[in-house]
Amino acid sequence: MTATQGQPVDGDDAGRPAGGDESARGPLAGNKAAPSPPAPEAGGPQDGGRADTVAAVVRQWQDVRPELDTGPVEIIGRVNRCAALLQQAEDAPLRRAGLSRAEFELLGALRRTGHELTPGELARETFSSGTAVTKRVRALTERGLVERRGDTRDRRVAHLSLSEAGRTLIDDVLPEQLAYESAVLAALDADRQDELAGLLSELLSRLEEYTRALRV
Repeated sequence: MTATQGQPVDGDDAGRPAGGDESARGPLAGNKAAPSPPAPEAGGPQDGGRADTVAAVVRQWQDVRPELDTGPVEIIGRVNRCAALLQQAEDAPLRRAGLSRAEFELLGALRRTGHELTPGELARETFSSGTAVTKRVRALTERGLVERRGDTRDRRVAHLSLSEAGRTLIDDVLPEQLAYESAVLAALDADRQDELAGLLSELLSRLEEYTRALRV
């Protein structure tokens, strides 16, 4: 699932909290109940009564530039903010497995496709840069989780696959990670989650079409 303060971050340490104090990891990382947050202030009439941090930003822009349509901020700003908070919340199952989110996505791509992938194919599967994939593959290979096979016709090309240890690790971690993410989404009931998934799918499809058109 795999964006931050307005743009995607492509590093293994992106969004990791500093330090090892359990209390610093936030309520999503541990099993202890988090203290109840203070009641938010009610939003104004122009923002539909919304009271999150983006609503405050919208109200500020409406105060200084009332002639502008700040509607896009209501959506794009919240998507970016949600992505940033999800990255900042340290994933407990991944932490126990010694994996970053980016490494987990790489192992997952090799597992779900079911066949060898080149570094370039892995970059496309994980929406990462080639440099970042090279760094992650090197680390995972050193841990014995990924295996590299040279191409018989072109030595510059490598074919990557999961080792037995890598396959076992991703199969063990994935159910825990899905349960963890379900807990994060528990504030929305099943119908609201399905509605949100549909809207995000529609938006993502349009954005992918738009970026493909720009590359033509």
